[in-house]
Order: sequence, then C-alpha cells, then structure tokens
Amino acid sequence: MGRILLFNKPFGVICQFSRDGMHPTLSDYIPLPGFYPAGRLDTDSEGLMVLTDDGQMQHRITDPRHKLPKTYWVQVEGVPDDAAFEKLRGGIRLSEFTTRPAEARLIDEPQNLWPRNPPVRFRKHIPTSWIELTIREGKNRQVRRMTAAVGFPTLRLIRYRIGEWTLDDIEPGGWRRV
Repeated sequence: MGRILLFNKPFGVICQFSRDGMHPTLSDYIPLPGFYPAGRLDTDSEGLMVLTDDGQMQHRITDPRHKLPKTYWVQVEGVPDDAAFEKLRGGIRLSEFTTRPAEARLIDEPQNLWPRNPPVRFRKHIPTSWIELTIREGKNRQVRRMTAAVGFPTLRLIRYRIGEWTLDDIEPGGWRRV
C-alpha cells in the first residue's frame, strides 16, 4: 500500500514539482521524493491536496467513477438566494457539459481561516458570503464556473475535504502523512 501526504496548498502555488520560473511549486514545500499529486488545484485556489507515491492509488483517488466527494469553502460576491442553491443542487449547464448535482449551503465564514496573501479585494458596497459546495467530479475551474453561472462569482476558493481527508490541523504550506 502506498503512502499518502495531505498538503494545504497556499494561494499562488502551482500543483507540480517542476519549476516554471514564475510561481512557487510543490517542491518548495514538500521535500520528499517520489510523491505525486492525486488531482490539482488552480494556482489561485487554496486548500487540500492529496499526494501519494503509489500510481494505482493516485488513479483511484482521481478517477470520477469512484465519486470521491470534494468539499469546498467558497467566498462569493453577493448573498446567494434559494434559487441559486437549487440550481447548484440540480446541476449547472456549463458551455461543454452539465455538472452533476452538488450539495450546497450557506455557511458562516470558516473558523480559524488564515488570511490570504494577497487579500481578496474588499468592496464597501458589495457584500460577500461563504458557501460550502460538495461535488463528485472535478472539471477545469468547475466550482468557479458554477458559482458564476448562478450569478455569484467566486472571490476565494478553499478545498476543505477530499473523501475522508480534511485540512484540519494543517497550516497553509504545511503537510502531514496519513
């Protein structure tokens, strides 16, 4: 059985070990050889990544047939109404596909949330709110596209959970073995 690492990816880090010359990479945080990400997060997203040294395990974690749920904390512009949540729960038609139904609810700002660097732009006359969104797929920029499609653009995106694994007790840039 392979080994697993949980990593709290900071904003601005790219999800690869090889350097691109512009951004910090996983190699700036994880000094262990032989581990590879099981899935990705956009450079401007934060939160939980699972890494493993076992190719079969990596495939199982990322394979949509296994429907491993992923839970995100999403700060959005505005305050979503019931209609927006019903659309998210029913599946959203995006340009090239329709998302699977999601679990979606309004939440308070998560406890013990670290500051983002750089901070999300504050606008005095536009409220923001937090939603918790759980999906069972992971297309390119899917969560951002889903919230925009229902009229509430994403300002900050943090992946909190993948399957049974969470960010609990992992600081940004930190990792731990499972």
